[in-house]
Amino acid sequence: MRGYTLHKDDYRNRLRRIEGQVRGLQRMIEEDEYCVDVLTQIVSVTKALQGVGLGLLDEHLRHCVRHAVEEGDEQGDAKITEAMQAVERLLRV
Repeated sequence: MRGYTLHKDDYRNRLRRIEGQVRGLQRMIEEDEYCVDVLTQIVSVTKALQGVGLGLLDEHLRHCVRHAVEEGDEQGDAKITEAMQAVERLLRV
């Protein structure tokens, strides 16, 4: 079982909303909306995606990493390394 399994419906709903926002962006471009308005919506979509990513990371740390650390040996260290790499990817601009 994945760490986010208990909140899967919430994540799915959030991603559907983001998908709608992206379709709205496409529509804004097609309708030649003002550049700054489009950029504002891009920021909104970006923040929403980051929120989903942080939520998934939180679930990963609380479930997968904790479980691996409790199991001990190198598995815990590997999960911590994997989590840190995920954080690095999230923070890249």
